[in-house]
Amino acid sequence: MARSKISTFDDWIDYFRQWQKDIGYDSGLLGDYKFETKLGEIHTPEIEFGDFRGQPKWQRVEQMPNQSIRDALLNLIVYQSDTEFASVEQQKNLLDNAPTDYDRQSLIRVNSEEMRHGWQMCYLLVTYFGDSGRLEAQKLLERRAFNGNRLLGSFNAPVNNWLDFFTYTQFVDRDGKFQLTMLSHSGFAPLAESVTYMLKEESFHMFTGNTGLTRIVRARKIPLPIVQKYFNKWLSTAYDLFGTDHSSSAQWAYVWGLKGRYNEHEAREPVEKEKLNELAREHYLAECRKLVDALNQHIPEGQPRLTIPDFKFHRSIGEFSGKPYSIRGELLSPDEYQKHLVEVLPTPEDERRLNEIFKEKDWVLQMN
Repeated sequence: MARSKISTFDDWIDYFRQWQKDIGYDSGLLGDYKFETKLGEIHTPEIEFGDFRGQPKWQRVEQMPNQSIRDALLNLIVYQSDTEFASVEQQKNLLDNAPTDYDRQSLIRVNSEEMRHGWQMCYLLVTYFGDSGRLEAQKLLERRAFNGNRLLGSFNAPVNNWLDFFTYTQFVDRDGKFQLTMLSHSGFAPLAESVTYMLKEESFHMFTGNTGLTRIVRARKIPLPIVQKYFNKWLSTAYDLFGTDHSSSAQWAYVWGLKGRYNEHEAREPVEKEKLNELAREHYLAECRKLVDALNQHIPEGQPRLTIPDFKFHRSIGEFSGKPYSIRGELLSPDEYQKHLVEVLPTPEDERRLNEIFKEKDWVLQMN
C-alpha cells in the first residue's frame, strides 16, 4: 500500500478501501452493507471508577488531566482496532469452501461487522487524537495477520478450516466480548458509546461459533480428539489476550477510569487493582467451562468429553510464558513437553484428515 499522509477520515476511508483490495477481499460480497459509525448508550454520564469517579465522562481528549492518560487511551483503542482487521485477514480464505450457504452468509456478516468495528475505532483515532491518532489509524491498515505482525498472538495464528473458524468465534470472539465490556465503562464517552453498540454485533459472532460447534458435535463425523486439539489451540492463545499477571498498565487504566472490570456494573467487592487481568480471565474461564459442558451434553455415553486446557498451558506471555505445562496443568520436562504439543495441538495429519471429512457435506448439521 503506497503511503501518503492521512489528514481526514475520508482519507482514511480511501485507505480502508485499498486495504480490502490488498488483502484480496471482494467487497462485492458485502452487498449493500453500509459502513458507518454507530453509537450506543453509555452506562452512566459520570466516570464510574478510579481517581476521577463521579466526574463527568470526558467528551474530548483535551479534557483529560494529563498526557499519560491520553496515551494509555490511544493504546487501548489501537489494540482493539488491530484485532478487528486481523480477524478478517485470518478468515477470508474460508469464503470459498463454506459447508452451507447459511455458513457462508454468516462468515460474510462476521467479516463485515469486524470491518465496521475497526472502522469505528479508527474514526475515534482520526477524529480525537490528532496527528498521532491519524498515524496509528493508517498503520492499522498496513499490518497483516498473514505476515505475523499483528499486535497480539491470537491474531497472527492461521485459521485454516471451518473447525478453526467455529472454535475461533466461540473462544477468541468471546474474549472480544470481555474486552469490549470492560471498555464500555470507559471514562472517555465516545469510546464507551462506540463499544456498547459493538457488543450488540459481537453477540452474533459468538452465536456463530457456539452453534457451529454444537452442529459439529451432534453430527458426530469429526473425531472428538481432533475437536479437542482445536480447543487447545485457540483457548491457550485466548488466555494470553487478557494480558500479563499483576499488570501495571491494567492498574493505571483502572485508576484513570479508562477500562473497568468485566463485572463493573454489578461488582460489590473492593477492586483488587493488582489482579485485574487475572480476575477477568477467571470470569472467562468459568464462562468457557459452561459452554463446553453444554457441548458435552450432546456426546453419547462412553465417548471422550471435551475440556478446556489448563490456563498455564502453551502460554506466550505472563508468569507461565514458555513454561512446559501440559493441558492438565502438569509441569513437564522440555522433551516431554515437545512430545505433548504434538499430541494435543492440531498437526498437518489432522488437517489432512479434516479435509477428507469436509469433502462430504454431512460433517456439520444443517441449520433449521
